[in-house]
Amino acid sequence: MNHDIIITCALTGAGDTVGRHPAIPVTPKQIAAAAVEAARAGATVVHCHVRDPQTGKGSRDPALYRELMERIRDSGVDMIVNLTAGMGGDLEIGAGESPMAFGPGTDLVGPLTRLVHVEELLPDICTLDCGTLNFGDGDTIYVSTPAALRAGARRITELGVKAELEIFDTGHLWFANQMIREGLLHDPLFQLCLGIPWGAPADTTTMKAMVDNLPQGVTWAAFGIGRMQMPMAAQAILLGGNVRVGLEDNIWLAKGVPASNGQLVERVIELIGCMGARPMTPAQGRVKMNLKTRA
Repeated sequence: MNHDIIITCALTGAGDTVGRHPAIPVTPKQIAAAAVEAARAGATVVHCHVRDPQTGKGSRDPALYRELMERIRDSGVDMIVNLTAGMGGDLEIGAGESPMAFGPGTDLVGPLTRLVHVEELLPDICTLDCGTLNFGDGDTIYVSTPAALRAGARRITELGVKAELEIFDTGHLWFANQMIREGLLHDPLFQLCLGIPWGAPADTTTMKAMVDNLPQGVTWAAFGIGRMQMPMAAQAILLGGNVRVGLEDNIWLAKGVPASNGQLVERVIELIGCMGARPMTPAQGRVKMNLKTRA
């Protein structure tokens, strides 16, 4: 069991949650306010996507990330910032017998284009989604090929940003370990992402199998989506890991009761306390994750 817990709060994501919740953060101002709320509630790390302020859909616009980072830094509230680099991997296959007629949900760019905002802003951490995945029940695929992942991993290492490897299935973990063996990544973090259709399910057996295949001594966390958010947090702690909560993964505090990011952080801190563990501050988290000092 882990007794010193890094809490990551994933603030908004890119999913279709606007309209299903009264207060999903959309604008950089709203997302920055959510980051401050989560940090003040006790989060160690804030994981940030940005959204198009007009449509609410996920975006990879560097200008939106720049405004978000400026607002976070100007807040004066200490937090570790983790920016997604996962946008730009969506491929909507054409329906039926026309698979090459890619749909309007397609946003597919190269591995270095996915890192433009990371190069400019140099956050503490950025993510690297470690494989291709059937995403949901339609025709959408999230695409990260081995060649693209190697290029992305190499660039993140060159930038001196800590990589957090997003593991959605067991093959992703296999390839993440391969990139470490090849020297493309040094001391990365691991995030086990459970319950996303059709990746790894959110259950004890699957998490345990993944944990058993992690590199020795690595810092890792896990989460489950929806109603499995808190059960998977407890399971991760028992297996020696850290936790992630937030509106990206679960929008409910209880059935029919919309959550805020701060409330979800408070809920997992209560859980941690009941298990005899304690949350880590950002300063403690920086030491544990071997993060570089940023100006």
